[in-house]
Amino acid sequence: MPKVTASSLPAAKKNPMQDRTILGTAVVPWTERFEFDESAFDRQVAALVRSLTPYLYIFGTAGEGYGVSETQFRQIATAFWKSSVKHAAQPMLGIISLSLGTVIERIEFGRSLGFREFQLSLPSWGTLNEAELDRFFAETCGRFPDSHFLHYNLGRVGRVLGAAEYRRLVTAHPNLVAVKTGIQDPIKVRELMELSPRLRFFFTEFGYAEARTVGDCGLLISLSSVSDVLGREFTTCDDARRKEIIVQLRAMLATLLGLGAGRFHMDGGYDKLLYRMKAPDFPLRMLPPYAGPTEGDADIFRSSLTAESRTPSVP
Repeated sequence: MPKVTASSLPAAKKNPMQDRTILGTAVVPWTERFEFDESAFDRQVAALVRSLTPYLYIFGTAGEGYGVSETQFRQIATAFWKSSVKHAAQPMLGIISLSLGTVIERIEFGRSLGFREFQLSLPSWGTLNEAELDRFFAETCGRFPDSHFLHYNLGRVGRVLGAAEYRRLVTAHPNLVAVKTGIQDPIKVRELMELSPRLRFFFTEFGYAEARTVGDCGLLISLSSVSDVLGREFTTCDDARRKEIIVQLRAMLATLLGLGAGRFHMDGGYDKLLYRMKAPDFPLRMLPPYAGPTEGDADIFRSSLTAESRTPSVP
């Protein structure tokens, strides 16, 4: 198989996401009646922009994008757009659905609000074959050529895309400009990085540490979001310091998985617990039927953190 490199791809304009260092998520706060808490959400967006990154998205798996009704989707998407304008965020709208028709309708609604950046996840009821994969991107990226798309590359949907698939897809769709992924395997990470800068890759911390040894990429901030200072340092320090931070993050992950074992398991539960460390009043509830962490879990997790991982409360 020929080596896939960015230079072997068709010429394209400068990737609009190429200079983005940290990509963060805003998670959804629910009231005791499981209604959207817009004021808490707005404060979260403001805090993230002020202290961490302006490049934010909603409705990934951590943002419970798989579970919201159409009414909730529209309500929260509208609130996110308003907060982004108010606080100078650069927002991305995540789209998760088993229905391609719903995906298209949600993109259209987002565009009516003003969104031009969207995050795509493949339908997960049945794993897409090659023809179905191409059709999915044709009906999304191809249908909206003036919008930019990031693909959320995760195993939950049944297949994880590699360099060969992305080479084909970006040739067909120049507006597919970014990928976020939790891939950590050094070989796979390096294969993906060969497509940079044509595609901007955002890796979670363990994959990011590997990718930065070979080139420039973005951080899909996860565990290091427990501290805005630590998260920013992770992208600016040298490889040796990054390895030291990785040791802390692995210990943190072990604690989180231990807390969740047998009780809660969805990404959003962990992300809300991480954000709670900076905002003590932020609700931990997960949209039913999924369980989330408890107040006791938050206390245990907080007590486990090193001094370096603690930050002052978000005002």
